[in-house]
Amino acid sequence: MRVGFAGTPAFAASALTAILAAGVDVPLVLTQPDRPKGRGLQPAPTPVKALAVQRGLPLLQPASLAAEDARAALRAIPLDVLVVAAYGLILPPAILAWPRHGCLNIHASLLPRWRGAAPIQRALLAGDTDTGVTIMQMDAGLDTGPILEMARIPITSRETAGSLHDRLAIAGARALVSVLERLARDGTLAGTPQPAEGVTYAAKIARADTAIDWRTGARTIDRQVRAFSPAPGAFTACAGKPVKVWAAEPVAAASGAGAPGELLAADANGLVIACGEGALRIGELQPAGARRMTAGAFLAGRRLAVGGRFDVTPG
Repeated sequence: MRVGFAGTPAFAASALTAILAAGVDVPLVLTQPDRPKGRGLQPAPTPVKALAVQRGLPLLQPASLAAEDARAALRAIPLDVLVVAAYGLILPPAILAWPRHGCLNIHASLLPRWRGAAPIQRALLAGDTDTGVTIMQMDAGLDTGPILEMARIPITSRETAGSLHDRLAIAGARALVSVLERLARDGTLAGTPQPAEGVTYAAKIARADTAIDWRTGARTIDRQVRAFSPAPGAFTACAGKPVKVWAAEPVAAASGAGAPGELLAADANGLVIACGEGALRIGELQPAGARRMTAGAFLAGRRLAVGGRFDVTPG
């Protein structure tokens, strides 16, 4: 089979690696254009581009698929199937119809739950106990196509978006190879329509999502911290300056022990902050313009006393 691949981040690169390891012929790779990155804002290749260049695969980086000449150039390349994994560009109908067997998408949730841009983060924010990956046949809707294969993954109690991403990437790569092997064997793909019940949408993460509201419960804030680790980071403010929170855990607090955002304890073991329900112990954080540091290191450079307040910087 001639399998095209369209993807951009590390999640997609894991799938491409698995396809190549299975001996699949990949005559074309599509990925996003290089973007400025780092302090120097130098153009950096996407993880998928880096892998394609390393393996010597034909590579294209269109900024858009809206132009007819761009679509025509792609459709001139014969493909049996196009695999799409976190590509970042909307595929117009002409591209969906381009490969002989259409386009397959790897989505990091158990569809129809968490259709959309940020399924990993939304699952953690909601406190889901499990999630997974879905291989689906793409159609014109937003993650609405027939399901070809699923793999379920439990969400552990201290899961972060980073750790869950890595496990889902492995599961998604395995499921994708299984579907491609089935297509090669049978010459067709039989999908199951998604159920009408249980549909939820994983909206793109906005800055307001990452702002900590100490009036909510400690468990809710804990999920928020883990959902935005390693990026973009949940944030609060200390003395009017933003601080990102990277490691935290809920702890018990006596009823009425402090107002939301009030510092209840501060030592090398962490900063204990009162929440709307319970309290949160912060173990690792990052002031604006500084590196990540332990709570002890944070305290060493600041006059921060019990009774002080943390607040949220306006988004």
